[in-house]
Amino acid sequence: MAIDTSTRPTTVPDVQPLDDPRLSTRDKLVLFVLCAAQFMVALDFSVLNVALPDLGSDLGMSRSALQWAVTAFALPSGGFLLLFGRIGDLYGRRRLFLAGLALFGAASLLSTLAWDPASFLTGRALQGLGAAAIVPTGMSLLTTTFPEGPARDRALGISGTLLSLGFTVGMVAGGVLTDALGWRSTMALLSLFALIVLPLAPGLLPESLPHSLKGMGGAPIPERPRLDVPGAVAVTGGLLALIYALSTAADHGFGRADVITTLLAGLALLAVFTVVESRSAAPLVSLPMLRRRTVAWGNLGGLVTFSMMSTVVFVLTLYLQETLRLSAFETGLVFGVQGVLSAVAGTLAPKVIGRFGARRTLVGSLTGQGALIASLLLLNAHTWSVWVAVAGVSLASMCHLGAIISYGLTVTSGVPDEEQGLATGLVTSTQQVGITVGIPLLGVLATTSDDLLAGVHTVLALDAAIVLAAAVLVGLGLRRNGSRS
Repeated sequence: MAIDTSTRPTTVPDVQPLDDPRLSTRDKLVLFVLCAAQFMVALDFSVLNVALPDLGSDLGMSRSALQWAVTAFALPSGGFLLLFGRIGDLYGRRRLFLAGLALFGAASLLSTLAWDPASFLTGRALQGLGAAAIVPTGMSLLTTTFPEGPARDRALGISGTLLSLGFTVGMVAGGVLTDALGWRSTMALLSLFALIVLPLAPGLLPESLPHSLKGMGGAPIPERPRLDVPGAVAVTGGLLALIYALSTAADHGFGRADVITTLLAGLALLAVFTVVESRSAAPLVSLPMLRRRTVAWGNLGGLVTFSMMSTVVFVLTLYLQETLRLSAFETGLVFGVQGVLSAVAGTLAPKVIGRFGARRTLVGSLTGQGALIASLLLLNAHTWSVWVAVAGVSLASMCHLGAIISYGLTVTSGVPDEEQGLATGLVTSTQQVGITVGIPLLGVLATTSDDLLAGVHTVLALDAAIVLAAAVLVGLGLRRNGSRS
């Protein structure tokens, strides 16, 4: 018989005590469902990359049109994160999470069976829309299910590890699947993930209702909260325009008229959003929350760690294949080592955070990431440099993962349960914008350079400097808040 979870409290009954990081069997099942969904979305960011040439040949897409295979997903997945995070807060995270899973699975099947470019890109856009519902609601379900302290630290550590591992596994699996079964198998893999997770989720995940919708004893009452429609239109339009501009600039540079126009439009809409929120009776984003030092500086750390690490992966992919002449499979193995050490870092990070606190861990992780990226300046045209690349990017990724987990904890700690969707929406929006912004801002210096190795060195030097500068700023910004998460 199906279990009715519509009026359950936000936290499941058998969560372990605050000072006990061990997880009960039910906790582990809940964590499995939430992390599997996050892993699936992370996989989608990279699994198709190696398959793009085969995809273009099969569906008749030109080289310039192939960027839309990535952009069609990135636009809705980044543009609707904040909106869907807030809708989950107001109307129930569980139901939106389940709807996102169902949409993502159906869209992945459409992409698998695509018969022309239009049907494929439609599937990719719907995948992105499903991901925009899954990511913030899944993260807020995690932070409200596991109480602040060791249990949440451990849960976020596992989630962050799988997020990083999903991106890396996607790069390796994409090449293996494409060679063995063709590009459609990469989309079929995502359908399979959704098919496994969706039947398990309804009986395990608790529903969340905002406090304004709970009466005595937590019973629902008929009052419905209002959604800030003008704010939603402004922020969604601004993020869509900004992500389109940055995604297009990554392939064509910033000189194109559509890139300049949409970039300016995006910035203008985000400015309008700020004005609207300051005057709204029920704002989509609480400006006092944005003024919290933990939220502002934590998100800055997250933006830098994501944007700069994605840039390193991008330029190293070019370097390994074009300078050292490694195959796509060999390049995937390099990043496979990175994935293994990221998994190790995921098990260590909660212990480090428990010892030093999330804020100190964030600053230390950024410092380590910047220093290790700087070590990659030793790369040259000799084949032994591959070992420098393996060691440098893998160790930097361990610090990167520490920054991912600690910035999420820094931003969400102390936030009331009814605003967790908003806080995690900011976290995941930072993640999406970070992944999108780094490559067009810095990666273009490598792709447009006459000497690729010199261009890679320039990018790595700037990348390391930005991360180290961010470590200093975040450290100073968070100093007044103490050292514990």
